[in-house]
Amino acid sequence: MQIALSVSKPKRSFWYGTVSLLGSLLGAILGFLIGYLFWEATQDFFFNHVPGFTEERFETVRGIFEGNIFWLIVVAAFIPIPFNVFTISAGALHVSLLLLCIVIVVAGVIRFYLLAALMHYYGPAVRHGVEKHFNIVSLISILLLIGILIVVMWMT
Repeated sequence: MQIALSVSKPKRSFWYGTVSLLGSLLGAILGFLIGYLFWEATQDFFFNHVPGFTEERFETVRGIFEGNIFWLIVVAAFIPIPFNVFTISAGALHVSLLLLCIVIVVAGVIRFYLLAALMHYYGPAVRHGVEKHFNIVSLISILLLIGILIVVMWMT
């Protein structure tokens, strides 16, 4: 949607990026609340009726999720797996909502404003390329971000 709107009005690309970021944040909060509020009521169904889904595996996933929430959400923002899987899981695992929101804003700024900048400065000429190669561009952006963070951590 952001691409289509930005193609029609490239000068408003950053506004569309802002709307996308706010929509993503609100959707993530809703997903979090679904996981947080309904997991207790539905967990027995999953443990009893989903093959291989045990309390031990759930606790293992909780440990992985809590220890790596920043990177999981940043990467999830750029991959084609539905983002709600991660936000609902964050709620079910009782991850800090504030931390989740901060991570979503960081990831969203990278994703939506990178797209907005491309559309603003290059307009319709990049539409096909962005649509075709968005996952690769996103992966490169993530790798650059990781590289910058490693350099910053190494320098301190």
